[in-house]
Amino acid sequence: MTSAPPTHHHELALMAQELDARTPLSDTRDRFLLPENVVYLDGNSLGPLPAAVPPVLDDVLRRQWGTDLIASWNTHGWWDAPLRVGDTVGRIVGAAPGQTLVGDSTSVQLYNALGAAAALRPGRPLLVTDPGHFPTDRYITDSVAARQGLQARRVRPADLGELLAAEGDRVAVVGYSPVDYRTGELHDMAALTRAAHDAGALVLWDLCHAAGAMPVRLDALGVDFAVGCGYKFLNGGPGAPAFLYVAERHHEHWSPALTGWTGHADPFGLHDTYTPAPGIARGRVGTPPMLSLLCLEAALTVFDGLGLDQVRARSLSLTGFLLHCADTLLDGLGFEPVTPAEPERRGSQVSLRHPHAYGLVRALAARGIVGDMRAPDLLRFGVNALHLSHTDLLHAMTCLRDIVTTGAYDPAPERNAVT
Repeated sequence: MTSAPPTHHHELALMAQELDARTPLSDTRDRFLLPENVVYLDGNSLGPLPAAVPPVLDDVLRRQWGTDLIASWNTHGWWDAPLRVGDTVGRIVGAAPGQTLVGDSTSVQLYNALGAAAALRPGRPLLVTDPGHFPTDRYITDSVAARQGLQARRVRPADLGELLAAEGDRVAVVGYSPVDYRTGELHDMAALTRAAHDAGALVLWDLCHAAGAMPVRLDALGVDFAVGCGYKFLNGGPGAPAFLYVAERHHEHWSPALTGWTGHADPFGLHDTYTPAPGIARGRVGTPPMLSLLCLEAALTVFDGLGLDQVRARSLSLTGFLLHCADTLLDGLGFEPVTPAEPERRGSQVSLRHPHAYGLVRALAARGIVGDMRAPDLLRFGVNALHLSHTDLLHAMTCLRDIVTTGAYDPAPERNAVT
């Protein structure tokens, strides 16, 4: 059989059309520049190009840099951009102004935040991270622990309560991500934050797979520190700078692990010793990457006039439909859904396990269906609610069924450097 059973496909097509007609944000696709005949399901790795970015980048290159040269640090607000763009990101992640900045990479922001958070809890030797965390989170936790004479402890979110009951008075910082980058499982931010605080610890959330995909509500949850990248669901472009959030209640006493010149209270005074800038501004480290930072600022306009609750509602409809299509069309073909079916436990991606994951992802890409894989055997489909439709997702799963049933793929292709 080389295609889905006609009855199943017809029913799914009607369902897709109905869902596309009645779910919110069905008209936001035009905010992006997407190639024709491509279903892009890798926005949880690199977001697509927002239509607002190219004209802004052209202006920055030709007029601001090309004509106004170094004066642009003042005349075009380059110097203030990390804080200005930070406040824009802050609105997306539920932070009041003055608590978020943008600049440097996620790894740098993680190191800065975790080191600062640990210093705010002296006498507590444990830094907790998820054994399933993205590698840089685990590596940075190990690095901070080694340099500050602390201990890194890897504990699954589901097991945090047990650890805190036994050793809560020894835990300085709990660092998790709301969304498991491999499976798409959504953890309970509120419960985990509350549990850490009840034990006297601080929390550091990595929002890379959450910011822009769902409401986060950092202030309302009482989060202490958070970081996140700019290039996934925020669509800021490859290597877009990351953001750092520090709750206002910590501003007087927090001390960044990296004290760069732009975080000085008087950076152009060129003083011999470091005096921290007030508040979140002391989190600035080096000269901001202006081209990518201003691209991110333009990209964030895709959220203008939108509520994150709307984004989340459409995302859940899309991911739920994708899981339904996978259950209907891929049954008996060696696939195992690993993303939770329960909406409250699901981020904005769907992951399927298959022993030939990489070969299947490559074959899908050849048909214009762009997803990715994570070793050893997961196909990942990132769902950006602002440009995808239910019909797109049906097409993707139909193609995947056709590829498997016809054997039209190499089960063990040579791997590219980036998978």
